[in-house]
Amino acid sequence: MAPTAHAADSDISFSNVVFNNGKPIVVGISDEVEAPLTYTVKSNVSLDSWWVEAYRTNGTTRYMLDNSTTRWSCGQSSAGGYTFRDCDETMTIDPDNMPGGNGNKLVNSDATDWNSLGTAIKKGGGYDTDLLSATVRLQRASRIRNMNASPKPVTKGKPITVTGTVQRANWSLHRYDNYGGRLVKLQFKPAGSSTYTTVKSVTASSTGYLKTTVTASQDGTWRWRYSGNTTTGASNSSGDYVDVN
Repeated sequence: MAPTAHAADSDISFSNVVFNNGKPIVVGISDEVEAPLTYTVKSNVSLDSWWVEAYRTNGTTRYMLDNSTTRWSCGQSSAGGYTFRDCDETMTIDPDNMPGGNGNKLVNSDATDWNSLGTAIKKGGGYDTDLLSATVRLQRASRIRNMNASPKPVTKGKPITVTGTVQRANWSLHRYDNYGGRLVKLQFKPAGSSTYTTVKSVTASSTGYLKTTVTASQDGTWRWRYSGNTTTGASNSSGDYVDVN
Protein backbone atom coordinates (compact mmCIF):
# COMPACT_ATOMS: atom_id res chain seq x y z
CA MET A 1 0.00 0.00 0.00
CA ALA A 2 1.29 3.47 -0.86
CA PRO A 3 2.08 6.04 1.84
CA THR A 4 -0.93 7.96 3.11
CA ALA A 5 -1.71 10.94 0.91
CA HIS A 6 -1.56 14.41 2.40
CA ALA A 7 -1.85 17.97 1.19
CA ALA A 8 0.36 18.65 -1.81
CA ASP A 9 3.71 20.27 -1.06
CA SER A 10 4.34 23.44 -3.04
CA ASP A 11 7.81 22.18 -3.97
CA ILE A 12 6.56 19.01 -5.74
CA SER A 13 3.61 18.46 -8.08
CA PHE A 14 2.38 15.97 -10.70
CA SER A 15 0.57 16.86 -13.92
CA ASN A 16 -0.25 15.66 -17.46
CA VAL A 17 -1.06 12.17 -16.18
CA VAL A 18 -2.38 9.92 -18.98
CA PHE A 19 -3.02 6.19 -18.61
CA ASN A 20 -3.17 3.97 -21.72
CA ASN A 21 -3.34 6.92 -24.11
CA GLY A 22 -6.65 7.94 -22.54
CA LYS A 23 -8.37 4.63 -23.39
CA PRO A 24 -9.80 1.97 -21.02
CA ILE A 25 -7.52 -0.92 -20.09
CA VAL A 26 -9.06 -4.29 -20.99
CA VAL A 27 -8.00 -7.30 -18.91
CA GLY A 28 -8.84 -11.00 -19.19
CA ILE A 29 -8.64 -13.68 -16.52
CA SER A 30 -4.97 -14.69 -16.64
CA ASP A 31 -2.70 -12.93 -19.17
CA GLU A 32 -0.66 -9.92 -18.11
CA VAL A 33 -1.60 -6.65 -19.83
CA GLU A 34 0.79 -3.78 -20.54
CA ALA A 35 -0.43 -0.18 -20.77
CA PRO A 36 1.49 3.07 -21.35
CA LEU A 37 1.63 5.76 -18.68
CA THR A 38 2.94 9.29 -19.14
CA TYR A 39 3.16 12.17 -16.66
CA THR A 40 5.20 15.18 -15.56
CA VAL A 41 6.68 15.68 -12.10
CA LYS A 42 7.75 19.21 -11.15
CA SER A 43 10.01 19.95 -8.18
CA ASN A 44 12.36 22.54 -6.75
CA VAL A 45 13.91 20.04 -4.35
CA SER A 46 16.18 17.07 -5.10
CA LEU A 47 14.39 13.73 -5.50
CA ASP A 48 15.55 10.16 -5.00
CA SER A 49 12.56 8.61 -6.77
CA TRP A 50 9.01 9.28 -7.93
CA TRP A 51 6.09 7.38 -9.43
CA VAL A 52 2.41 7.58 -10.42
CA GLU A 53 -0.09 4.78 -9.73
CA ALA A 54 -3.76 3.99 -10.28
CA TYR A 55 -5.60 2.81 -7.18
CA ARG A 56 -8.94 1.85 -5.65
CA THR A 57 -9.97 1.87 -2.01
CA ASN A 58 -11.41 -1.16 -0.25
CA GLY A 59 -12.64 0.07 3.14
CA THR A 60 -9.61 1.75 4.65
CA THR A 61 -7.12 -0.05 2.38
CA ARG A 62 -5.82 1.50 -0.81
CA TYR A 63 -4.67 -1.02 -3.42
CA MET A 64 -2.82 -0.46 -6.65
CA LEU A 65 -3.58 -1.51 -10.21
CA ASP A 66 -0.14 -2.26 -11.61
CA ASN A 67 1.98 -5.22 -10.62
CA SER A 68 5.13 -3.49 -11.89
CA THR A 69 6.17 -0.47 -13.94
CA THR A 70 8.98 -0.08 -16.47
CA ARG A 71 10.34 3.43 -16.93
CA TRP A 72 11.64 4.08 -20.43
CA SER A 73 12.59 7.72 -20.08
CA CYS A 74 12.13 10.88 -18.02
CA GLY A 75 13.17 13.83 -20.14
CA GLN A 76 14.42 16.62 -17.87
CA SER A 77 14.23 20.40 -18.26
CA SER A 78 14.41 23.44 -15.99
CA ALA A 79 12.50 26.71 -15.72
CA GLY A 80 11.79 29.23 -12.97
CA GLY A 81 13.84 27.36 -10.38
CA TYR A 82 11.94 24.09 -10.98
CA THR A 83 13.01 20.81 -12.57
CA PHE A 84 10.46 19.17 -14.88
CA ARG A 85 10.63 15.44 -15.62
CA ASP A 86 8.42 14.17 -18.47
CA CYS A 87 8.19 10.45 -17.85
CA ASP A 88 7.26 7.64 -20.25
CA GLU A 89 6.50 4.30 -18.61
CA THR A 90 4.72 0.97 -19.12
CA MET A 91 2.43 -0.49 -16.47
CA THR A 92 2.07 -4.27 -16.19
CA ILE A 93 -1.25 -5.55 -14.85
CA ASP A 94 -1.63 -9.18 -13.75
CA PRO A 95 -5.23 -10.12 -12.83
CA ASP A 96 -3.93 -12.96 -10.63
CA ASN A 97 -1.17 -11.02 -8.89
CA MET A 98 -2.46 -7.65 -7.75
CA PRO A 99 -0.38 -5.65 -5.25
CA GLY A 100 -3.20 -5.75 -2.70
CA GLY A 101 -6.91 -5.45 -2.14
CA ASN A 102 -9.43 -8.16 -2.99
CA GLY A 103 -7.47 -11.33 -2.27
CA ASN A 104 -4.63 -10.18 -4.51
CA LYS A 105 -6.67 -10.62 -7.69
CA LEU A 106 -9.15 -8.62 -9.72
CA VAL A 107 -12.86 -9.02 -8.94
CA ASN A 108 -15.78 -7.95 -11.11
CA SER A 109 -16.41 -4.75 -9.13
CA ASP A 110 -12.96 -3.55 -10.22
CA ALA A 111 -14.38 -2.87 -13.70
CA THR A 112 -14.77 0.83 -13.04
CA ASP A 113 -12.77 4.08 -12.94
CA TRP A 114 -9.57 3.90 -10.89
CA ASN A 115 -8.16 7.03 -9.26
CA SER A 116 -4.51 8.07 -9.30
CA LEU A 117 -1.82 9.34 -6.97
CA GLY A 118 1.76 10.52 -7.32
CA THR A 119 4.56 9.93 -4.83
CA ALA A 120 7.99 11.58 -4.68
CA ILE A 121 10.78 10.60 -2.27
CA LYS A 122 13.03 13.51 -1.35
CA LYS A 123 16.79 13.25 -1.00
CA GLY A 124 17.74 13.36 2.64
CA GLY A 125 14.36 12.08 3.82
CA GLY A 126 10.69 12.89 3.55
CA TYR A 127 8.14 12.25 0.84
CA ASP A 128 5.15 13.79 -0.86
CA THR A 129 2.11 11.72 -1.92
CA ASP A 130 -0.65 13.61 -3.72
CA LEU A 131 -4.08 12.46 -4.87
CA LEU A 132 -4.44 13.38 -8.54
CA SER A 133 -7.41 14.12 -10.80
CA ALA A 134 -6.55 11.63 -13.55
CA THR A 135 -8.52 8.38 -13.76
CA VAL A 136 -8.37 5.23 -15.86
CA ARG A 137 -11.21 2.81 -16.57
CA LEU A 138 -10.61 -0.92 -16.21
CA GLN A 139 -12.77 -3.24 -18.34
CA ARG A 140 -13.44 -6.97 -18.38
CA ALA A 141 -12.34 -8.62 -21.62
CA SER A 142 -14.97 -10.02 -23.97
CA ARG A 143 -14.61 -12.67 -26.63
CA ILE A 144 -16.75 -14.38 -29.27
CA ARG A 145 -16.26 -18.13 -29.54
CA ASN A 146 -17.45 -20.87 -31.90
CA MET A 147 -17.76 -18.56 -34.91
CA ASN A 148 -19.16 -20.51 -37.83
CA ALA A 149 -20.59 -19.58 -41.23
CA SER A 150 -22.09 -22.45 -43.22
CA PRO A 151 -22.54 -24.20 -45.53
CA LYS A 152 -19.16 -24.16 -47.31
CA PRO A 153 -19.24 -23.85 -50.23
CA VAL A 154 -22.64 -22.28 -50.83
CA THR A 155 -24.61 -21.57 -53.97
CA LYS A 156 -25.08 -17.90 -54.83
CA GLY A 157 -28.48 -16.65 -53.64
CA LYS A 158 -28.79 -19.37 -51.00
CA PRO A 159 -28.76 -18.66 -47.23
CA ILE A 160 -25.65 -18.67 -45.08
CA THR A 161 -26.19 -19.38 -41.37
CA VAL A 162 -23.78 -17.61 -39.03
CA THR A 163 -23.48 -18.57 -35.36
CA GLY A 164 -21.28 -17.81 -32.34
CA THR A 165 -21.29 -17.21 -28.59
CA VAL A 166 -20.51 -13.95 -26.75
CA GLN A 167 -18.54 -14.29 -23.50
CA ARG A 168 -16.82 -11.98 -21.04
CA ALA A 169 -14.26 -12.38 -18.30
CA ASN A 170 -15.57 -13.17 -14.83
CA TRP A 171 -12.67 -11.99 -12.68
CA SER A 172 -14.33 -13.06 -9.44
CA LEU A 173 -14.64 -16.70 -10.56
CA HIS A 174 -11.58 -16.75 -12.83
CA ARG A 175 -13.38 -17.89 -15.97
CA TYR A 176 -15.27 -16.65 -19.05
CA ASP A 177 -19.06 -16.69 -18.82
CA ASN A 178 -21.60 -16.45 -21.64
CA TYR A 179 -22.81 -12.86 -21.95
CA GLY A 180 -26.47 -12.74 -22.89
CA GLY A 181 -28.52 -9.97 -24.44
CA ARG A 182 -25.61 -8.24 -26.20
CA LEU A 183 -26.12 -6.38 -29.47
CA VAL A 184 -23.44 -7.75 -31.82
CA LYS A 185 -22.59 -6.74 -35.39
CA LEU A 186 -22.22 -9.26 -38.19
CA GLN A 187 -19.50 -8.06 -40.55
CA PHE A 188 -18.31 -9.16 -44.00
CA LYS A 189 -15.01 -8.74 -45.86
CA PRO A 190 -15.13 -9.55 -49.60
CA ALA A 191 -12.37 -11.72 -51.06
CA GLY A 192 -9.40 -9.50 -51.94
CA SER A 193 -10.41 -6.73 -49.51
CA SER A 194 -8.89 -5.81 -46.16
CA THR A 195 -11.96 -4.01 -44.82
CA TYR A 196 -14.93 -5.39 -42.91
CA THR A 197 -18.37 -3.80 -43.35
CA THR A 198 -21.29 -4.26 -40.96
CA VAL A 199 -24.15 -6.18 -42.60
CA LYS A 200 -26.60 -6.35 -39.70
CA SER A 201 -26.86 -6.24 -35.90
CA VAL A 202 -28.02 -9.27 -33.93
CA THR A 203 -29.04 -9.54 -30.27
CA ALA A 204 -27.56 -12.55 -28.48
CA SER A 205 -29.87 -14.87 -26.59
CA SER A 206 -30.00 -14.87 -22.80
CA THR A 207 -27.18 -17.43 -22.88
CA GLY A 208 -25.01 -15.40 -25.25
CA TYR A 209 -25.82 -17.47 -28.35
CA LEU A 210 -25.77 -15.72 -31.74
CA LYS A 211 -27.53 -16.93 -34.86
CA THR A 212 -28.63 -15.24 -38.07
CA THR A 213 -28.89 -15.88 -41.80
CA VAL A 214 -27.70 -13.85 -44.78
CA THR A 215 -27.92 -14.37 -48.53
CA ALA A 216 -24.79 -15.60 -50.27
CA SER A 217 -23.65 -13.11 -52.91
CA GLN A 218 -19.84 -13.32 -53.18
CA ASP A 219 -16.78 -15.03 -51.75
CA GLY A 220 -15.53 -13.56 -48.49
CA THR A 221 -14.99 -13.74 -44.75
CA TRP A 222 -17.63 -13.34 -42.04
CA ARG A 223 -17.04 -12.31 -38.44
CA TRP A 224 -18.86 -11.02 -35.35
CA ARG A 225 -17.97 -7.66 -33.77
CA TYR A 226 -18.98 -6.71 -30.21
CA SER A 227 -18.38 -3.02 -29.45
CA GLY A 228 -18.29 -3.36 -25.65
CA ASN A 229 -19.81 -1.18 -22.92
CA THR A 230 -18.66 0.75 -19.85
CA THR A 231 -17.54 -2.38 -17.98
CA THR A 232 -16.62 -4.63 -20.89
CA GLY A 233 -14.08 -4.30 -23.70
CA ALA A 234 -14.75 -4.74 -27.41
CA SER A 235 -13.82 -7.89 -29.33
CA ASN A 236 -13.94 -9.57 -32.72
CA SER A 237 -14.52 -13.22 -33.47
CA SER A 238 -12.21 -15.13 -35.73
CA GLY A 239 -13.07 -14.84 -39.42
CA ASP A 240 -14.75 -17.65 -41.36
CA TYR A 241 -14.32 -17.74 -45.14
CA VAL A 242 -17.16 -18.90 -47.35
CA ASP A 243 -16.72 -19.79 -51.02
CA VAL A 244 -19.78 -18.80 -53.10
CA ASN A 245 -20.39 -20.80 -56.29
